[in-house]
Amino acid sequence: MTDTLGASAAIDEADVGRRLGARIRELRQSRGLTLVRLAAATELSHPFLSQLERGLAQPSLGSLRRIALALETSPIELIAAAEEPDAEAPGIEVQRSGSGAIAAGFASGAARMLAHSARSFHPMEVSDDAMEPGERFTHAEEEFVFVVTGDIRIELDETVLDLAPGDSVHYPGGVSHRWWSRHGEPYRLLVVKSAGALHSRPILVKDTP
Repeated sequence: MTDTLGASAAIDEADVGRRLGARIRELRQSRGLTLVRLAAATELSHPFLSQLERGLAQPSLGSLRRIALALETSPIELIAAAEEPDAEAPGIEVQRSGSGAIAAGFASGAARMLAHSARSFHPMEVSDDAMEPGERFTHAEEEFVFVVTGDIRIELDETVLDLAPGDSVHYPGGVSHRWWSRHGEPYRLLVVKSAGALHSRPILVKDTP
């Protein structure tokens, strides 16, 4: 008798590996990096990265973090991209509350993509309660952050802002950023990143009336 459940799981794992590899290759090329330069930046071997991009190898959590930092993205975004369903062209997409949340495992919090495939922007829901600042992330895409619940402190280059529910901030690509809970209580954010590198106006903050 054929183990259809086992076969299905193997296919799913292969699909996830293929999508993750494709996303890493896409980001590497958009950043103008060769495999050799990515290998030097991450201290990972060129053959391993080549296999990873082809979906033939699985990264450890530590390796994925190194790759994310070198590609100016976050590890959780790479994981979310690996979970995306394939689609030739974007159509109507509905996301139900609480579905598809992805825990980082090696970083606090969880996130879920709110739209997939070839969209012109990438919306994501992020939740966490960490009180300590994490690593800074910098990427070429502009980003918008809206606080749904909780109070956060966000660091944008040398600017530090306190945001409450209803507040939002937009910043252009190239700005290093990180955020954390002001009081150790859970927060929930809507984070929207442009699909490509765009020139933007300076930082804008919208305060709650």
